Amino acid sequence: MKVINKKAKFNYKLIERFEVGIALQGAEVKAIRRGNVDLTQSFAKIIGDEIYLINTNVPGEGKKDYNSRRIIKLLLHKKEIISIKSKIKAKKLTLIPLSLYTKGRLIKAEIALAKAKRKFEKKEAIKKRDIEKEIEAELKQRKL
Repeated sequence: MKVINKKAKFNYKLIERFEVGIALQGAEVKAIRRGNVDLTQSFAKIIGDEIYLINTNVPGEGKKDYNSRRIIKLLLHKKEIISIKSKIKAKKLTLIPLSLYTKGRLIKAEIALAKAKRKFEKKEAIKKRDIEKEIEAELKQRKL
């Protein structure tokens, strides 16, 4: 199962990607395996010497006092955390989750160092996509 953050590539320029482990509870694992996760508003933040996934909606079932937007710890080596931390400070980047997926029995996350796009960059991307769609549609008509 793979859950993708579709807004990430549209809102950010992706610079570097990392595969990380996640510390989850049992109900969260079941929800992720079913694909019942929302990554659109989530981001990763370095607190102390650890990285946490914040604002990810993982609805856990069967628990009454469960917070579906709890802070989730990401598992990385200390050297990786230090290098990410230095890159964020030097280049003013953001850490965002791109996807959650299963790898064998494990559940992994793909996070990326990214820089936010400005409004005009987003509009250019939309225009470029529309032009490509028009060209493809015109080519299909000519082939018929």
